[in-house]
Amino acid sequence: MNIEQEKQRTLKQNNALHLMFEMLAEQLNEAGLDMRKTLKPSVDIPWLKESVKDYLWRPVQEAVMGKKSTTELTTKDIDKVFEILNRHLGEKFGIELEFPSVEEVLRRQEKV
Repeated sequence: MNIEQEKQRTLKQNNALHLMFEMLAEQLNEAGLDMRKTLKPSVDIPWLKESVKDYLWRPVQEAVMGKKSTTELTTKDIDKVFEILNRHLGEKFGIELEFPSVEEVLRRQEKV
């Protein structure tokens, strides 16, 4: 039986993944959905790309893929985790994104 080994995520996909964290943080904050409203009811905490990664992305990643670090993800893993997280946020909060394209990553990098 020939089992094709899945490719580890690419540098471009990693950049897009981290841009998606940033974009999602912006959308959640603009919608008034701070971390308190999304996760914990006691403290008003705005989202950052790091908190999106740690409190939204990583728990889904670990539950579905059994992988602790984004460095362990394959290209298919990222698609799967994104699909689950995006569907959940859309259903619960009306927040949906498209995964950033290479062009969007480059455009954002030029601004920095």
